Amino acid sequence: MQRVKRRLAAVMCADVAQYSKLMERDEDGTLDRLKAYRLVMSALTERHNGRIVNTWGDAVIIEFASVMEAVQCAVDIQNELSVRNADLPDLNRMEFRIGINLGDIMVEGEDIYGDGVNVAARLQEIAPRGGIMLSQSVYDQVKTKMALGFEPLGPQHVKNVTDPVETYCVRIGGRNAPEEKRSGQETNGTAERRQTEIPRPEWERDTQAVASGFEQARRWLRAQPKRVRSCVFMIGLFFVINLLTSGLSTLWFVWPSLPFAAMLVWYLLVGRQEKRFGETTGPGD
Repeated sequence: MQRVKRRLAAVMCADVAQYSKLMERDEDGTLDRLKAYRLVMSALTERHNGRIVNTWGDAVIIEFASVMEAVQCAVDIQNELSVRNADLPDLNRMEFRIGINLGDIMVEGEDIYGDGVNVAARLQEIAPRGGIMLSQSVYDQVKTKMALGFEPLGPQHVKNVTDPVETYCVRIGGRNAPEEKRSGQETNGTAERRQTEIPRPEWERDTQAVASGFEQARRWLRAQPKRVRSCVFMIGLFFVINLLTSGLSTLWFVWPSLPFAAMLVWYLLVGRQEKRFGETTGPGD
């Protein structure tokens, strides 16, 4: 009997929160939106050197050779989909829950099996809407290497896994904190720690706010097409040259930046709408 192939891999599992309710409310619109969002996920997966293993219903399994690429891909997916959801009514928003695990998997053809996949699927089930849940093995690899916040949620008992799984939630702009803490419920230990916290200086809060803003801008820019990144780079280059040569007394950088600013505005206001229209109608419509 042929021996089963095994390898270590980062596995991402994702599905749509409350998919049945969305389908019940609007089948055609939900299906079109799912197809469009999957195109986004597919493009970002390819950018981060991942491989879509399987899709069924509203779920998807993706395999990565790199743990950091898996986590960054998940963050980019949630950021991009949150931008698209912002244009929709609350009842029509399609939010994915994502779980990521690093573990040993069995490989048969194009499919993967084993506890490495199973744990990722169970983490996805307990992830918050629009959030990302990591296992201990993933957290250990990325905690000091990525500019992200992580919230330890402790051991979780999940279906078909004997031992409790240590879990960590990725903070994405404060959006995916656990629902219990968002609603104001705190443990006694948390309340005591907050009472003894020393207020941070104003300058420190301002510095962290600026750093957070730069990080959000970097993530947004990284998720954009090459043409957008090129326009932003040229505008920034002209501004830096202006700053070094004339300071802020004469803002001449505006004039050479106009063509790039016009291209940027056109893509963001017109090109994206055309892209969404093409995704929802499909090539055969």
